[in-house]
Amino acid sequence: MCNHTSPGPPHPASSPPRSSETIASYSAKSNETKEDSTMTDPNTSSFFIDFGSLYEELNFTYNDSEFTLNPNTQPCNPFTIPDALTIAVSAFYILIFVLAIPGNLVVGLVISRSKQALPPSDLYLLHLAVADLLLAVTLPFWAISVTQGWVFGDAMCKIITIIQELSFYSSILFLTCISMDRYMVIVRAMEARRANRQLVSWGICASVWCVGALLSLPGLLNSAYTSQSSSHTVCAEKYDPKSADVWRLVTRILRHTLGFLIPLAIMLPCYGVTIKRLLHIRGGFQRQRAMRVIVFVVVAFLLCWTPYHVTVMVDTFFRSKIVQYKCQERIAVDQAMFATQSLGLLHSCINPVLYAFVGEKFRRRLQQFLKKMGVLERVSVSRSSKSSLSSEITSTFM
Repeated sequence: MCNHTSPGPPHPASSPPRSSETIASYSAKSNETKEDSTMTDPNTSSFFIDFGSLYEELNFTYNDSEFTLNPNTQPCNPFTIPDALTIAVSAFYILIFVLAIPGNLVVGLVISRSKQALPPSDLYLLHLAVADLLLAVTLPFWAISVTQGWVFGDAMCKIITIIQELSFYSSILFLTCISMDRYMVIVRAMEARRANRQLVSWGICASVWCVGALLSLPGLLNSAYTSQSSSHTVCAEKYDPKSADVWRLVTRILRHTLGFLIPLAIMLPCYGVTIKRLLHIRGGFQRQRAMRVIVFVVVAFLLCWTPYHVTVMVDTFFRSKIVQYKCQERIAVDQAMFATQSLGLLHSCINPVLYAFVGEKFRRRLQQFLKKMGVLERVSVSRSSKSSLSSEITSTFM
């Protein structure tokens, strides 16, 4: 909200000056009053002032016709969502929930039912599906809160926020792990083969969940309270007014650096070097098909979450007074945060679609799984599509 300064009451110094004639008239009236009182009643004191006439003379109305309001100092109108838009957004969240839950469950079942030991990249993708499931679980709560306000209480506000934050941090960290694993396997193949990657990958997964849980603890600062701009209860950050700016700045810097900038700084070089290596080695086509799925997964994550992070960064600059702004910019950022957050939540149902349309091995494994479940008739699966390369290179899932 824009800072503003309300015009204060008029200062006495701004009163119109009084001439000596006015003061003289008070003295004359005072003398007349004393003379009259002496003549009429000898027992009355000779010192008497008519305060009524003095009040009438001094009572005036301050009117500065030259005063004009500065529109830049007036408070901004709060951003309100039209009713039709809230219904549409709520339906959008429910649709994502309906797609994300079965989609990620199928991905988890297909990966986990592998007869072979899972390569690290497949294990990371399995945990990535779990993270997407956690994000999808929060969607019905946000769908209801958009139309009805937060009706689930303060405790659930903190729990749902922590689950959402845990899902976000674990997703970006697992994608970072996949990029590093692909780099080690393809660019530093000899070192990767000497290491016990299966055992290490399980330890990495446990570490990622622990780090994600720690980074999501600021969600405890969220509370359910009545919004000043509406009568609805909201679930949002609520800080002590004396330290609100500091806490908000610290938590957002933490989110931007550990949850986006540092993982991005690791992923982009890893994938850049890996793809360059694949383009210059024999038999790289098969490897590229496996890498294609991973690249699509990373690009989808960036497309869904980068706009939100950029918008939150701009909001942080506004709130910390690093960048000056007007009401139009403030309202535009509020609208962008609402829209980009919805885009970020969409990510929870994207990966299963990518696996189905881009991952050839996933489609084959899914057909085998459905045949075992009796959903599909038994059909011969072509073995010509099996890669002659090591599963450590191409991944048994993608």
